[in-house]
Amino acid sequence: MNAIPARTVQTVHDVVAAARAGAAKSEDLLAALAALRAVREELSAWEPELIAAARDGGTSWNTLAPVLGVASRQAAERRFLRLRPSATGENTGEGRVDAERDRRAGDRAVADWARRNATVLRRLAGQAGALRGLDAGAQASADRLGVALGEDDATSLLRPLADLRDHLPGEHGGFAERLAEIGERTDRIRQDALDHRRGGTTSS
Repeated sequence: MNAIPARTVQTVHDVVAAARAGAAKSEDLLAALAALRAVREELSAWEPELIAAARDGGTSWNTLAPVLGVASRQAAERRFLRLRPSATGENTGEGRVDAERDRRAGDRAVADWARRNATVLRRLAGQAGALRGLDAGAQASADRLGVALGEDDATSLLRPLADLRDHLPGEHGGFAERLAEIGERTDRIRQDALDHRRGGTTSS
């Protein structure tokens, strides 16, 4: 965060007071407006940072809502999504809200599929642990997969399986193809969820 100089705020305050008294000069008004814009932009950048820090610290949306001046947890989260800088290129607050909802819908759909197909995913993870002749990158991915295999939620297997696929040497091409099929399947599921949310048709 960049600090807003106290003298900037005081200068704007003085110009406002002069304007109310009818004694403000045109150049002072323009300078104050420019300074006010800079202050407003700086403050608006602070709000999502503070909200994110509060959330990371365990503060609920219900607790944040009245502090943010909104009536519900949904409104609080929506405000945060509107203010937060976009990681995917959306230029408007509504675009960021829609993008986040798209991402969550895709994540939920993929997670549901992974849980329904946990047996298949765990079998692949077990087979990956038996692979030999892996280079350092592939072995690191296999080790992460072994850790994920010990977790209850099969969703945790998807990322390390994808990482392993990208690192497998040529002699394990057949196994890499099976992992690629999993990746293609989850990509289709994610796209289907997006199409459904936007009122489109789903792929077969």
